[in-house]
Amino acid sequence: MKYLIAGLGNMGADYDNTRHNVGFEVVDLLAKEFDTTFKNDTLGDIAEFRHKGRTFILLKPSTYMNLSGKAVRYWLQKQNIPKENLLVVLDDLNLPFGKMRLRAKGSDGGHNGLKSIDQLTGGNNYARLRIGIGDEFHKGQQVNYVLGEWSKEEQESLPDILKKAAEGVKAFGTLAINFAMNQVNG
Repeated sequence: MKYLIAGLGNMGADYDNTRHNVGFEVVDLLAKEFDTTFKNDTLGDIAEFRHKGRTFILLKPSTYMNLSGKAVRYWLQKQNIPKENLLVVLDDLNLPFGKMRLRAKGSDGGHNGLKSIDQLTGGNNYARLRIGIGDEFHKGQQVNYVLGEWSKEEQESLPDILKKAAEGVKAFGTLAINFAMNQVNG
């Protein structure tokens, strides 16, 4: 069985270590854990590993966040992966920093990456792992906050959060979605 794990973010050094790229950080951690490297390919960087008899294909779209659907649709089709085996990993302003929420489907919640995926894959019937980045910004400063680098305090907590998210990704591929949700959301 194959799974597409799409970590959302923006390519380029300007976006490294920013809150919006937490999806990239999760798939980077998985690639490191399973000793695989990303290769530049059509519409994104791709890496692959096997775990408990399953194949996980990691995707970091190169389309920029707002056009993520283009890359996700391409790789679902190219790898012949059913949509129920798609997991999108992304940042969420509506969750407190470090809180995670795994869902089998749901709304885009105002997230442009999810909007694009919904539009180009025909709906919101795919799993998503939202990682809370908090909402510690002043009115009108949302873009600067999301595209801003992690604070020193956040950076200290980040390794544990990324590790828990990576465990959630593996659970998604190896357990029924309900069990994976209990593990992540609990």
